[in-house]
Order: sequence, then C-alpha cells, then structure tokens
Amino acid sequence: LCAALDIDRLDLECEYNNVEHRTDLNGIDRLIVRRGQQFSIRLYLRSGSYQPGVSALDCVAETGPQPSEQYGTKAAFGLTADVNTSCWSAAITSPPGDTLALSICSAPDAPIGRYSLSLGQSARIEFILLFNPWCPGDAVYMDNERSLEEYVLSQDGIIFRGTYKYPIPLPWNFGQFESGILDICLRTLDMNPKYLRNPGKDCSGRRNPIYVTRVLSAMINCNDDKGVLLGKWTDGYEGGISPMFWRGSVEILRNWDTQACQPVRYGQCWVFAAVACTVSRALGIPCRVITNFASAHDTNNNLVIERYINENGDLVQSREMIWNYHCWVESWMTRPDLKSGFNGWQASDPTPQEKSDGVYCCGPVPVKAIKEGELLLKYDAPFVFAEVNADVNTVMQKKDGSTSRVNTTTFVGQKISTKSVGSDVREDITNLYKYPEGSDEEREVFEKANHRNKLLQQQQNQGLHITIKVGTDARKGCDFDVFAVVTNNTHSEKKCRLVFGSCAVSYSGYVGGNCGFKDLLNVELAPERKVPLRLNYSKYGGQLTDDSLIRLAALLFDYSTREPVLAVRNIVLTDPEIKVRILGEPKQNRRLAAEITLQNPLPEPLQDCCFTALLAVIYCLLDSCVAPGEDAKVKIYFTPTHSGMRKLVVDFDSNKLCHIKGFRNVIIGK
Repeated sequence: LCAALDIDRLDLECEYNNVEHRTDLNGIDRLIVRRGQQFSIRLYLRSGSYQPGVSALDCVAETGPQPSEQYGTKAAFGLTADVNTSCWSAAITSPPGDTLALSICSAPDAPIGRYSLSLGQSARIEFILLFNPWCPGDAVYMDNERSLEEYVLSQDGIIFRGTYKYPIPLPWNFGQFESGILDICLRTLDMNPKYLRNPGKDCSGRRNPIYVTRVLSAMINCNDDKGVLLGKWTDGYEGGISPMFWRGSVEILRNWDTQACQPVRYGQCWVFAAVACTVSRALGIPCRVITNFASAHDTNNNLVIERYINENGDLVQSREMIWNYHCWVESWMTRPDLKSGFNGWQASDPTPQEKSDGVYCCGPVPVKAIKEGELLLKYDAPFVFAEVNADVNTVMQKKDGSTSRVNTTTFVGQKISTKSVGSDVREDITNLYKYPEGSDEEREVFEKANHRNKLLQQQQNQGLHITIKVGTDARKGCDFDVFAVVTNNTHSEKKCRLVFGSCAVSYSGYVGGNCGFKDLLNVELAPERKVPLRLNYSKYGGQLTDDSLIRLAALLFDYSTREPVLAVRNIVLTDPEIKVRILGEPKQNRRLAAEITLQNPLPEPLQDCCFTALLAVIYCLLDSCVAPGEDAKVKIYFTPTHSGMRKLVVDFDSNKLCHIKGFRNVIIGK
C-alpha cells in the first residue's frame, strides 16, 4: 500500500513560477501560470518523508462552479516518475526527505480560468491558468519570440485612424498587466450569457481559443448582454465620455467592473477593438488591432454596397455605408474545426454591426479564408469579405423620382494596417486579406465567392474622368483650396455641369454640415480643366466633427450623353504636433521631467486648455489663453515605476482644438 503524504504547509513560489510563465507583470502575490508548462510548489511534511514508489499524493484540479471530468473541468491525477506535459501530471523533483519540490503540469488544452488544486486530504491551493502561446501543444502557440513580445506582453501600442491617404497613429495603453485587470478580464467571461445559462458547459468551452474569442467579440459590446461598452456614433455623448477621450483600456475595464457590469459610455470601433485586444492578451491569446481604411458595411450579404446620392452629389443616408476606416482585431490560433490551411491570424470584430447566430458578434474567421474567398468557413466570412472586397454601386436619385447609375471609381479595403512588431511604424497587411486589385488571382477569388468581378462591374465612362486634388496647405485653422480635375479623353470638346461640394463627415460615414459648395452650369472641357473650391476656416471650423474629416464630392454631368460621373475623397485636417522632450536620463524610481509643447494653429485664441500625460496620470491646466501662433508649453514631473520601454502619451484639449494626441517612447533603465 502507498502512504499518503502528510503535508503541513506549502510554498507556491509565486515569484519564481510567475517569472518562468511570463505572468510576473501581473504581480507575484499569487500563482498565475500558463497551460502545458510545469510549475513548482515546495511541500513541507508534517510527519514522515517521501519515499519513491511508496509515497502517494492524489491531486484533483477543478475549475468553474460545476467541475466535471466529462466536461474537462475536473482532472484527477497522482504522482509519476516524471512530469508529462501532454496532460495533467505531477512528480517529485527533489531527493527524498521532509521538504519536497513538487512539479505540476496542466494539460495544454485545459480550460483557462481560476483553479483549485487539492493535494491529498491536507492541502489545497488556488491559481489562475492562462493560454500559453509559448507551448507547442497549445492551440495559440506562436513560434516567434519577437512577435510574442509584441502581441502578448506589450502593454502599449498604436492604432491607426485618419484616411488611407493619411493614416494617423493613435497611441493606446492596453494595460493588460495593470492591477486588477486580469480579474476583470476573467469576469467578462463569467458574465457572458452562455455561462449564466450553463456554467459547466461554458467553462469547458474555455479550453478552446475559438470559443473564447467569439465570447469576447460579443461581451466587449453590450447589445445582447452585460457587456463592457455601449457604442454611440451620432449626436452628443451626454451621460458618458466621448470615444475620442479614451487613452487606454484600463479605465474602461475598471469602470465596468466597479459599476456592477453596467456598460461604459461610449465606444466606437477602435475602442471596442482595443479593449478586445487587452482582454485577449491578458488571457494569453496573441492579438493585434487592425485598421481597414474605406471599410464597407454590407447589410444584406450580397457583397455589394448600394450608395445613393442626390443631384448635388450629397450622400443619401442608408444602412449600407463605407466607413472612412474600421477597426477590428486578429487573434492567433489553430483552426482544427476547419479544413487544413487556415491556422494563424483570425479576424474577429467586437463592434456591434450585424448579428451572428442571433448575437451581435463577428468571427473568428481565418484571414486566409477572406483572401481566398472561402465564404462558407466559420465564422461570418461573407461580412468580413465585404468589408475589404465589396463592390460599390452608386445610384443618383433625381428630383423627378427617377434614378440613374453613376460612374465612379470607389475601392473598399485600402491600406489594411497594424502596428509593426517592435516599432511604432505602420505595417501594411493588405496582401494578407486580398490579392492585388485587377490581378488574375483576384478574379479567381471573386468567382470562387460566387460574386461578379469588380472590374466588370465598373462601367467605362464616355471618355470623361474626374479626380479631386488637395492643396499642400490643407491644415486645421487654415483657408485652403481643393480642386476638381476633369479630363476629357474624347476627340471633341464637351460642355458639362459640375457640382463640387464639401461637408463635414464622421469616420463612420455620417454626414454633417456644409463646408463649401460650387455649382457650375456650363463648364467647357478641352483636354483638362482644373476647378478650385476655397474652403474657409470661418465656415468649416464650426462644422467639423471630432474626426476632423471633410468629404469632397465632385459630380460631373455630360450634357451630350446625360451620364453622371462622380469622384469622392475624404480628407483629414492635420492637427498640430505635440512635442515631447524628455529632460534627463529615465531611470526606474527616479523623478523625471518632460517638457510638452503645442503651437496654436488657429486664427483665434485657445482658452481653457488642458494637457493630460499618461505614464503617471498628470493633468496640467493652462489658466491663460494661447494666442494664434503662440506655444502652449508645460513641464511635468513623474516617477517611472517599471523598467523597459514605455510610451509617454500626451493629450491636449481646449474649447477650440480637441482631442490631439502625441507620444514619445521612454526607455526606462533599472
């Protein structure tokens, strides 16, 4: 008979284990380990000593409120000669005696979450188990150390906004290792409706990153559940905070947690995506935020966006829109539920747009499936395919009720972007989602998707071509010119009507007030005609949304053919640069100074100005107004508490110049 070990006390060796499992940034006051990787516990025996082949220790690991071996949420195992990393196992790794080193390993496909582990009848420990992208047996395994540093361990990053012609980097603090965040991330899983209906089955599903990612896609928005964020894209932001003001995920998640899981107000696509990225990285799933410029929102799954304009070239609002940009996330994992060839990056989207299986969620779908037009693969492939590849049909609604097709060149899915590994440079990953426009491969993909080729859909115009160009002085606060350039490729002169207008627009396509308009009834065209439109700050300044975007539309009517030709371009008015100068050498736990400067670009004073710096939270109010052309300048002092490279993120806000962000990497030494 084997004698059970009589354990008096034990040491979880949290610091050693957490460092080995790359969870020490969560703290070292409790045991947090990754699955498929062994960890060590020191046992102090009350009586007797360990004897190989004679001593026994019955171990039972359990997770969830209804642990079950059938569901895989309960595992019973005993001592073996060596640890087996393919299943739950335990082995004594020290010489016989009354103080023992016990090595334990979880299965690489064990459900993640909070665990209790019984060691015989006399000891019980608690720990948290996470996905392990360093473990070859784990479904989220990633064989690239630099990528793992970026997509799992990095707490700050860059999200790209703006336009495809002018991508603007937005610094973001993911903060997945900040105090309390891991517990909040686990709470998002426990608040999902599947858990509330059947906690045993839901906890069992947490072994699968596909399942967890789909749950997170639904739980980051609150449309069907007690999710984290409430989206808002129109009107004001009363009763909450404008999405423009969020600087990171930490405050959002803490607010949700402390407010009894009431949704945080408000989010838009980049906020939803960033919070999803934080939770995924916290749980151990490699994750990155993606920006798709000129992103289509297809509501009827026909892979075509139907846009309507009036006779002035103004958009007539409809549910199908082309967003200036849209953000989602990609998570790295295998797809054993699909045919081979679709492992790797999987796209999922927590922004509530359309329902999937009755719930506002989207994905995960293999990025490779989107590129190859494999629209039958799970999940939501047609919707994501349309976001990057949909055709666009533009129809004019005339005053007499009739309609006509408008010739225009509009491509969706431009400059699909993410932050590069190890730097703040934008990485263009469009080639991962689609073949080059007009290539043979692209045509084959469209045929496979049972979709008409976009090149065949674009009718050839009658020799007339129109483009929009922007002057080099197009900056916020300035008066500047934009140009409609009309080219006549026919052999005869043409007489046309040109309607050239501009209006403020949000990134999601909602149209605001008029910024400038011109209607020319008799434009004579030789080979080329360049028509200017002056945009004055006095007119557009009060119309701009928080996105600082202006939509330019030039509509050309050929009197001889009665065919309209449309050109549309969105421009983003650049904000002034926030200059951040570090004074001295950054070192951990040493007071550091930074000088922050911003020049007022507007022809009017700035009042009620405020700088906000995020590395340590500092608010700097400027009492005096800042005259046109003058610098707003402050000096801040802070004490870095962590070594390594961090981003000092600076916000500037005033009553006239809102939501400007700047950043600088601060390399903090020991």
